[in-house]
Amino acid sequence: MTAPVATFDVDNDKVQSLRSKMLNPVMLSGYMLAKLPLALMAGLRITSFDADHSSVSVPYGWRSQNPFRSTYFAALSMAAEMSTGALGLAVVEAAPDPVSMLITGMTGEFTKKATDVTTFTCRDGRAMAEAVARTLSDGKSVQVVAETIGTNQAGVEVARFTFTWSFKKKRRRS
Repeated sequence: MTAPVATFDVDNDKVQSLRSKMLNPVMLSGYMLAKLPLALMAGLRITSFDADHSSVSVPYGWRSQNPFRSTYFAALSMAAEMSTGALGLAVVEAAPDPVSMLITGMTGEFTKKATDVTTFTCRDGRAMAEAVARTLSDGKSVQVVAETIGTNQAGVEVARFTFTWSFKKKRRRS
């Protein structure tokens, strides 16, 4: 039997500020210009974001299209990763102690040709919060497999990804 894990406020003021910046198109564009220029070029947008889920859209157009007249898999992959990574970033920001996060695995399945806006939604925010709480309590690396589903404007699934995120409490420097 495992000991109960202490929780922390995943909706504190720092996280609320982060969310409002990520939902503001101008602020998000500035962040992407500095940290994720390819995501900016592809036209990614965070469309919804709270403690439980996040959604990221990628447009279909000249910036994100492949020669087969569909959205290039790399653009779809970026949007999928961002929908899971935004949740992890928020939880790490909320943590009372420093925590690192890193992708250690990814799978993708493409089920329909993406020929309009594709929106990826991940609903694994609580699982990430629990993982960060566990690493804070015992210092061991904790992995979370986050699933995100991409749908077109008609609500039809076009792709499904899983990203394995590893969270680990950072050691204090002496």
